[in-house]
Amino acid sequence: MKTKLTVPVCCFLIALFAACNQVDDSYIGGEWSMIEGPYDEKYEDYGENPFIQTADEAVSTFSVDADGGSYTNMRRYLNLGQLPPTASVRIEEYLNFFTFNYAEPQAGENVALNSELAACPWNDNHHLLRLGIKGKTIPVNELPYSNYVFLIDVSGSMNSPEKLGVLKSGFKTLVDNLRDQDRMAIVTYAGSAQVLLKSTHGDEKQKIKNAIDKLGASGSTAGAAGISTAYEIAVENYIPDGNNRIILGTDGDFNVGPSSTDELVELIEEKRKSGIYLTVLGVGGGNLNDQMMEKIANNGNGNYEYIDNASQIEKVFTHELSKFYTVAKDAKLQLTFNPSMVKAYRLIGYENRALKNEDFEKDTVDAGEIGAGQTITALYELELMPQAPEKLAVEKFAQFDFRYKMPNVTESRLLSHEVSSYALQPIETASENIRFAASVAGFGMLIKESEYAGTLNIAMVKQLATSAVSFDPNGYRNEYLELLNKWK
Repeated sequence: MKTKLTVPVCCFLIALFAACNQVDDSYIGGEWSMIEGPYDEKYEDYGENPFIQTADEAVSTFSVDADGGSYTNMRRYLNLGQLPPTASVRIEEYLNFFTFNYAEPQAGENVALNSELAACPWNDNHHLLRLGIKGKTIPVNELPYSNYVFLIDVSGSMNSPEKLGVLKSGFKTLVDNLRDQDRMAIVTYAGSAQVLLKSTHGDEKQKIKNAIDKLGASGSTAGAAGISTAYEIAVENYIPDGNNRIILGTDGDFNVGPSSTDELVELIEEKRKSGIYLTVLGVGGGNLNDQMMEKIANNGNGNYEYIDNASQIEKVFTHELSKFYTVAKDAKLQLTFNPSMVKAYRLIGYENRALKNEDFEKDTVDAGEIGAGQTITALYELELMPQAPEKLAVEKFAQFDFRYKMPNVTESRLLSHEVSSYALQPIETASENIRFAASVAGFGMLIKESEYAGTLNIAMVKQLATSAVSFDPNGYRNEYLELLNKWK
């Protein structure tokens, strides 16, 4: 059932939800419906990775993705009783919204690798391969000092509680978590860029909060000018071996100066050479430019998060604050499948993170970043060779190679992990890590209306998740279950 809502009604519902931080459980006829017509949100549909015959191409290479914006954007839609657009679904961001129970790196490394094989729940003839990556955990009080620049969109389109109001609340939360030696500056942009607060130490929290309270929205949006100004301030206050980061808060509606996605990506690619990282926080709805924000974050050595409610503010600025410090940059994965074991494979998600195989060893090629304590998860769906079960004890399925750079280092390090198994286990007896990953990826495939969904249904997604919540830092897995239970 599809329902069209008028623009005022849509905007009112979104503002009401965000301002009150309550969940709207009402949805039409017990079904989810697609938002149509009045919304002018911009997404790029990257399609789906196909199955590849190992005999034709045994090597798969891609960059890590540490974003979570696609998942929380989906949550915003579902909490309003709507399905998100299929183009908005990036399954890797669904997976990487969550923390998985992965072992810490060995001494001397900032990254650890692991893998697991189990039967595919939605195709009896296939198996799932889970790849896990864990960034080194660093206690918050031991993190290098931070040089933050808040870059805040105060254009007219931001003048609503679920936009500028949410950002002001989030930035105040980060101020509360600043150490005395950390620094923070605030740059705003509307028709032009302005420095609202010069770089200020964290022991002057009230001064910083007073500046945040002054934020108001009006005018057009000169995003590129704001970006340039923010980088200038970040460079002026650069902390060697520290966390030097711009945090951009916007709905992505840039309309003054360079405003196309390609122009902004080019600007960001030039600015990232300064050693400054970029985090992009998307807010609001109706005119959200998701595709632009995700791309500039990817190209700015940073990450993209969508802030849909107060709990997400706490997640980003408190529970996972350490992820703002990058422990592995330009991180790339390369899988070399054994053609005698694997007939065909399909990477689930990461469609816009594909790399050329020859780029894996090129340190000049940009790739993703991993924050302290952060986990990255990827799933492959495999079709095995008929004789594979007979060779389990003697042959590996694949070689998992991983390259990354330490902070402030220009040469990459190589880690290698052999993907092998002595038994092809049912999904029911596999670890919680792969059961939960299968649930989240399956949920994304349902929303995306994947052609590879097989026997997937919401009951299967719920069952997989229900049995995989004993490891649940900060309760996000149980929150996911509550979200699934809204789907009737």
